[in-house]
Amino acid sequence: MLVEKEQLPILFVILATLIFYTILFVKRKNYEFMIYVAVIIFFMILIIVASKKINFPNYVLWWLAIWAILHMSGGGLYVNGKKLYELMIIQIVAEPYKIFRFDQLVHIIGFFAATLAFYYTLKPLLKEPVKRWAALSIVLTMAGLGAGALNEVIEFTATVLVPETGVGGYENTSLDLVADLIGAVIATIYIQIKENNSKIKN
Repeated sequence: MLVEKEQLPILFVILATLIFYTILFVKRKNYEFMIYVAVIIFFMILIIVASKKINFPNYVLWWLAIWAILHMSGGGLYVNGKKLYELMIIQIVAEPYKIFRFDQLVHIIGFFAATLAFYYTLKPLLKEPVKRWAALSIVLTMAGLGAGALNEVIEFTATVLVPETGVGGYENTSLDLVADLIGAVIATIYIQIKENNSKIKN
């Protein structure tokens, strides 16, 4: 079986979402997000294969699925004629930075999830108990931020292949990376608290 029984709901949700948005993007000829759908499918397969050796908790897989769903929704849904990605959730800063938008929320959630996945990838290689949390936190944060940088490379590739993309310029890239960093830091703090609490219970 490709996935565990408990993981089937996660797989069904992400597959249903992929099918829905693939049809939507094809009908709209949204080539930018068709590229992102292909990237999501690639990483979904990679995670399924990796799960044979890495014990990703279901909550991490749910966070990764939520990230993918929010990403596709950001490019596929519109609010008052504007892409959901452009929606201002709370206006903290106006022009030119436009904080705090749906786009930045998705980046925080996404790289929170990615950093959790990196931790469980590294966990089998760590000595128990972990004594140098500061050093591990730096490694995890940089791993999450590195994934964020890879995401920006993918976005840049999309702009090269599909010049009419809605990807912003330098300010947008920088704000995305800041949001990625926030997500990665939150994840490292969460991991340390969770692991410390589990040790106390044991």
